Amino acid sequence: MLGQITYANPTKLYFGEGALKNLGPALQNVGKKILLVYGGGSIKKNGIYDSICKILKENNKDVLELPGVMANPTLAKLHDGIKLVNTHKIDFILAVGGGSVCDYAKALAASAYCKEDPWDKYFVKQLPVDNAVLPVGCVLTMVGTGSEMNAGSVITDHSTDMKIGRIFGEELMPKFAVLDPTFTYTVPQYQMIAGFFDIMSHIMEQYFSGTDDNTSDYLAEGLMRSLVHNSRIAVKNPKDYEARSNIMWTATWALNTLIGMGKEQDWEVHMIGHAVSAITNATHGMTLASVSLPYYHFIMDAGLPKFVRFAKNVWHIDPTGKTDEEIAKAGLDALKAWMSDIGLVMHLSELGATPENLDAIADGVILLENGYKHLTREDVVSILKASM
Repeated sequence: MLGQITYANPTKLYFGEGALKNLGPALQNVGKKILLVYGGGSIKKNGIYDSICKILKENNKDVLELPGVMANPTLAKLHDGIKLVNTHKIDFILAVGGGSVCDYAKALAASAYCKEDPWDKYFVKQLPVDNAVLPVGCVLTMVGTGSEMNAGSVITDHSTDMKIGRIFGEELMPKFAVLDPTFTYTVPQYQMIAGFFDIMSHIMEQYFSGTDDNTSDYLAEGLMRSLVHNSRIAVKNPKDYEARSNIMWTATWALNTLIGMGKEQDWEVHMIGHAVSAITNATHGMTLASVSLPYYHFIMDAGLPKFVRFAKNVWHIDPTGKTDEEIAKAGLDALKAWMSDIGLVMHLSELGATPENLDAIADGVILLENGYKHLTREDVVSILKASM
């Protein structure tokens, strides 16, 4: 049963092949000084960088570049950006890349004018943003995080081995996002499939919560079915436009807050995955893949009706002659088969984690209370051991 809901999403999307033509008009009223934020330089190899610079020049923008945003953006990199923004009086941040670059841009937008320590205030203590924020726009080149249409951000502090996510307010959502599926064609296969599981995990984190009959769950099931179907096509042919465009659209709607409406939401898999990443620096989607099956088997009995529904409605498991527990397990087996089919990492050991790391990882896991089970530290250790 849906209770009271307030929903808003101010991000304007420009979607489809050729969508970059909308960048110039989108930048008309954002100010003159643009901070162009991007990652390791792949946009220079595939031509996206040159196309964007041409548009910025045609629109008479003064551009300062901040390259080198890593897959798991760091606190040190955040401080680098803060110095640039304040030194050059930036008007607007344009993030070009995948979710990590978009995440970083939002963290920088919130932190640049913070008079206190933004890491402690906005990430550790999760306090409200009470300073001026910079506007952000995104040109997406990799799908997975949904960061192009939400207010989420994740930053890693290597000095404390902490990776913390923060959901900011509506004011930190990108003003616009340019989504051209052809921009994702050159993403390496490993990163592509990691992004696919990030999408699936976002949906499952919201889906596996609550016991009511909620419209959001019906939307989530459709998105999962679409992802499973199109991911199998994309793995075989990464330049299949229909598959890649469907996946890009699914990724955005998986985490633009819509399917979370009326849901308690879990997010413990992400907390474990972040802790793994903080120790191993492994790719985010792969950390989620390595711990998801052990986690969901661990909580299945507490949320059995939803796991039965997942098996029937997402994986089309025939319930004839099966107990509810058998149906639920068959659904998780189908999830495992899909993960294996598309080439996902299935064990923490594949990411470089060792048994000696498990205590440190467990210490970094933030324990939440909205899932079907409230984990203890001992539970986390058990899940990590099963993930090895």
